[in-house]
Amino acid sequence: MDYQFKDIEQKWQQFWAQNGTFKAEDKSAKPKYYVLDMFPYPSGAGLHVGHPLGYIASDIFARYKRLKGFNVLHPMGYDSFGLPAEQYAIQTGQHPAITTADNIATYRRQLDQIGFSFDWSREVRTSSPDYYKWTQWIFMQLFNSWYNKDADKAESITKLAAHFEQKGSAGINAVCDEEVLTFTAEEWKALSNREQQNELLKYRLTYLRESTVNWCAALGTVLANDEVKDGFSERGGYPVEQKKMMQWSMRITAYAERLLQGLDTIDWPEPLKEMQRNWIGKSTGASVKFPIEKTTHHSSLTTHEFIEVFTTRVDTIFGVTFLVIAPEHELVASLTTPEQKVDIDAYIAQTKKKSELDRMADAKTVSGAFTGSYVLNPLNNERIPIWIADYVLAGYGTGAVMAVPSGDQRDYLFAKHFNLPIVPIIDIQNIETEADPTKEGKYINSDFMNGLAYKEATAAVIAKLEAIGAGKAKVNFRMRDAIFGRQRYWGEPVPVYFKDGLPHLIEEKHLPLLLPEVDKYLPTETGEPPLGRAEGWSYKSQESRDKNQDEAGYAYELSTMPGWAGSSWYWYRYMDAHNDKEFASKEAIAYWKDVDLYIGGSEHATGHLLYSRFWNKFLKDLDLVIEEEPFKKLINQGMIQGRSNFVYRLIDEEGRGTNTFVSHGLIKEYKTSPLHVDVNIVENEVLNLNKFKEWRPEFADAEFILENGKYICGVEVEKMSKRYYNVVNPDDIAQRYGADTLRMYEMFLGPLEQSKPWNTNGIEGVFKFLRKFWRLFHNDAWEFSVSDAEPSKAELKSLHKIIRKVEEDVERFSFNTSVSSFMIAVNELTDLKCNNRAILQDMVIVLSSYAPHICEELWTLLGNPAGSLSYAPYPKFNSAYLVEDEFAYPISINGKTKMNLNISLSLEPKAIEEFVLANADVQRYLDGKAPKKVIVVKGRIVNMVV
Repeated sequence: MDYQFKDIEQKWQQFWAQNGTFKAEDKSAKPKYYVLDMFPYPSGAGLHVGHPLGYIASDIFARYKRLKGFNVLHPMGYDSFGLPAEQYAIQTGQHPAITTADNIATYRRQLDQIGFSFDWSREVRTSSPDYYKWTQWIFMQLFNSWYNKDADKAESITKLAAHFEQKGSAGINAVCDEEVLTFTAEEWKALSNREQQNELLKYRLTYLRESTVNWCAALGTVLANDEVKDGFSERGGYPVEQKKMMQWSMRITAYAERLLQGLDTIDWPEPLKEMQRNWIGKSTGASVKFPIEKTTHHSSLTTHEFIEVFTTRVDTIFGVTFLVIAPEHELVASLTTPEQKVDIDAYIAQTKKKSELDRMADAKTVSGAFTGSYVLNPLNNERIPIWIADYVLAGYGTGAVMAVPSGDQRDYLFAKHFNLPIVPIIDIQNIETEADPTKEGKYINSDFMNGLAYKEATAAVIAKLEAIGAGKAKVNFRMRDAIFGRQRYWGEPVPVYFKDGLPHLIEEKHLPLLLPEVDKYLPTETGEPPLGRAEGWSYKSQESRDKNQDEAGYAYELSTMPGWAGSSWYWYRYMDAHNDKEFASKEAIAYWKDVDLYIGGSEHATGHLLYSRFWNKFLKDLDLVIEEEPFKKLINQGMIQGRSNFVYRLIDEEGRGTNTFVSHGLIKEYKTSPLHVDVNIVENEVLNLNKFKEWRPEFADAEFILENGKYICGVEVEKMSKRYYNVVNPDDIAQRYGADTLRMYEMFLGPLEQSKPWNTNGIEGVFKFLRKFWRLFHNDAWEFSVSDAEPSKAELKSLHKIIRKVEEDVERFSFNTSVSSFMIAVNELTDLKCNNRAILQDMVIVLSSYAPHICEELWTLLGNPAGSLSYAPYPKFNSAYLVEDEFAYPISINGKTKMNLNISLSLEPKAIEEFVLANADVQRYLDGKAPKKVIVVKGRIVNMVV
């Protein structure tokens, strides 16, 4: 029977599901291997052919590792909280849980159709209460912890409170808020419970504080930086402004150094690691306090007598000619003089329209406003004007920078634009460039720095500053604490209630805190988040619960957790997915430990991948997990780009578009306008005219100017997107060619890490290859027929070449080159007319990771025991079969090659001549004539002159 891929694939997908073929063992004598994909958000659009690329690669590797004798954990689940489902709920009134469940069903069907070897018994959904119960639990552990810098780890907040009780604040070296109290043990005890809790909140790893956020009024929520583009929400295109709000934050900055050092211990792509290093942004320098020049309008500055800056070039302090603070800096209002208020207010309003990413990226535009106030240089008392500018961010460092226009390009452009002084730092006749810290030079404005190299000059300035209490050496990190709240409905509720204005955790036995029902998924009329609509949703004491008393209760936190919460620990839940006592058992964690291979997109470098490492390190501090880093090896798969097609609308003399379309090869002869056309009605760049007319109503009466009787479309490679009509549905490919063809073709497109364009036109070749492979096992009548004869040397050579090649390729994730090698091997075996069982059975195993359905079927037809080949041993490579002891000599007669003849390389020229002349095919070519001369070049050619 010919290759019936539909029946074969359906059969084996059902078999795997019914038999739990890929269910990992919780304990095994085999070595463990944990393969993980970044789990998807289940959107309503389902998968397009670009989405499975990484999944196919990880599946090949997981299947290969099983064949190699590993106990493989290869799970899948869904990152199922998210804004799209909530927006759909707002528009339709349908609960996001219903939409999400429907979308997951579509994803599951599509994933099953491609034949992935996922252990579906461990599926997780971040929006499921039995999952987010543990996300809430981890939040509670963070709330109950502080970071001890001396121990370099997180510790229980009760330990900190006990220290305060016994010794006061003395001896505490913590990552905490800037403004914390100094007190003795007696003073601590004298504080009220509320005052004590308020102070402890300044140390907790998750805490409330006023933060500048991206506020989208139309969506009624805070957005992450990557959800904002050019001042508008990526979803919906609504205006976004910078706004100060009370928000939950997480002290990821406590782990900055460990996050930085950990990058040296993991096998990740170097560009990705560099992105994290830059995001963490470690700098060594000094903090400097610039005293504020007091005037009558500064009466409100009772607690702020200076502006603190961090600089890596404190040696340039005598070149400071102005100070720049962020528009949202807490002192802006106090520093602004009445004369400058209009300009300052206008500039702040303008800044609110930009996201932080836009502000950081816009290096060319110079803008700012003068506050009217001044600070003093602490070393020479010179007056320095204070400006605000949007390139300074309140959350980075101190929200203020000292500007040295003679040593910094941006400061120079700012000074030039606003006609501010530019004071030289170093005698430029004595130095190549003022900004080069490695050179020695004469510092113009300071006798005590003259002749000193950069390091010595820096140390001298810091010593001066420390002596007068105006500065000190400091290590700074660019990374900020992570905002951990969204004003949305469809997210994890924060397990916190408020009593006397302070946050308190609910009791663990009341987890999970479930999402309440609401009448609408919009903010309340008074501006509260959607959870504010829930009637009677409050935290009640256990006593009132037990007695069923009608207690009003305490108000819950109305924000929900951000999208990254549930994805920051999910790999541990896969280890023990159904445990209702803990997020994962110690036994499961001890066995699986960490993820051996993680595949996903590089766009998560400074989001999910950073937060995951942070949470993992925190769980390690609490002895809840074993490994410091969650993902040993990470691969970023490239993007499969769309191959867009275009039709060309004819433009009339008045510049209006007509309903006539010109074929691509003729567009130079006409005035036309290109339009994207659905790639699914184009084949080999030829447009299906009837389908085009049916595609959209306005094209029903379309006319065409053809070339050679066909309409040829234009082509361009773009991002695969609905708006470009270039989305290819994997369902269509699987229906037409089969899942095995889809899997192999996606690998064949190019190296895994590189982006490459999708081109359905090329898939036919992979389909023909699989059919040719199937043909090896069948005779001319398409009957299954294999031989038990001894394999020939040529057959063994072909087999062992592919065994070694695939082993090498899979281990280095070069899947595209394996596909090419499979094609070569099958061509060789076809030429050899090989139908040898021993050869073909090993070929089935080697190919099975790439094309599992066809290989399972052939494995069964070969008479192997019932079941799956998924755990068959991978064939052992034997190098002896690749030793060249024969050569296919070209046999020429009068200079024309007639055939090739395999001859032992051990034969000498005379023996080669005798062997050739004895061959029946050679005699046929000679037609009974004896050659006048036989020329033998050993190892190269045999030529006979007749």
